[in-house]
Amino acid sequence: MFDRSSKTTASSSVDPLTDMLRGLRLDGVDYGRCRLSGDWSFHYGAQPHAYFHFVAGKGCWLQGPDGRWSELTAGDAVLVPRGAAHTLASRPGLEPRPFPRRDCQAICESVFDYAEEGEGDAALLFCGSMRFNLDGLHPLLQLMPDLMRAQELMVSEPTIPHLLEAMVAECAMNRVGASGILARLADVMAAQIIRSWVERGCGEAKGWLAAVRDPQIGRVLAAIHAEPERDWTVADLAERMGVSRSGFAAKFTAIVGSTPARYVAEVRMHQARQWIGRDGMRIAEAAHRLGYDSEASFSRAFKRIVGAAPGRMRSAPLQRSSPLPPPPGEASGSSAGPGIT
Repeated sequence: MFDRSSKTTASSSVDPLTDMLRGLRLDGVDYGRCRLSGDWSFHYGAQPHAYFHFVAGKGCWLQGPDGRWSELTAGDAVLVPRGAAHTLASRPGLEPRPFPRRDCQAICESVFDYAEEGEGDAALLFCGSMRFNLDGLHPLLQLMPDLMRAQELMVSEPTIPHLLEAMVAECAMNRVGASGILARLADVMAAQIIRSWVERGCGEAKGWLAAVRDPQIGRVLAAIHAEPERDWTVADLAERMGVSRSGFAAKFTAIVGSTPARYVAEVRMHQARQWIGRDGMRIAEAAHRLGYDSEASFSRAFKRIVGAAPGRMRSAPLQRSSPLPPPPGEASGSSAGPGIT
């Protein structure tokens, strides 16, 4: 998992994209080990968290968000970063059904087990959900493809085969703590998939990625994302880039495609959406942390950027959402606001 041990500084010796990746973190929401034999087909609906699937034993088939089928073999790991809908099946053409949540057995906190008996060898799957610490509207998440497959991204990664072998071994054994170890390995594998995707050029993605890789603009973007709650001004950001205010504003708008005011506002409101929807922060506190004089002015800016009132984030937060069951007994014009002048 990526994490940030300190805030971005102007003297940072790493490139801006690497620095931003240090702040990217994935937290496992829940996981399940599945033993499936015979014919089966499960549909995984769209959700706010990422999906992760690992295949051990007999392979299976995946119907991606684009509707295309591809075969998965033992050792395949797949990340669906934005939680797009997809299907896993023993073979294409079977009628899919929702994953039978209530039939799963809880092994430990956030880890479950499911078995479905049938004829033939069994497929062993380890599936789960992961939550990014970034808002779903973050440009990095938006650039990621709907589906990321480890074996397509990590051909030249020397450590990955060993990690995959460890997951296969843990998935096949019934040793004490195997599922917990698998969950941690899955977190590491997902981070490796993302890192490999970035190092291979992010699929030649353009736009925002080109901006963050610009030697001057990249430092500015990294600083904004590292401290979205800071009272940023054009003068502050121009100083980061080492140019005049007018020169900074012109170059920023030309490369990023947005004014500095608009970009800062978007980053701040995406952070506020995380605070309110994920962390349960009060709207008034989020407004105060971002420097707004009143909850009303913050709410207007939030709705203008996000498209919904912050109260809707409170009433429908980013809930735990997963193909796996809950434990038994649980119920199924652009103004930046303050900070950029």
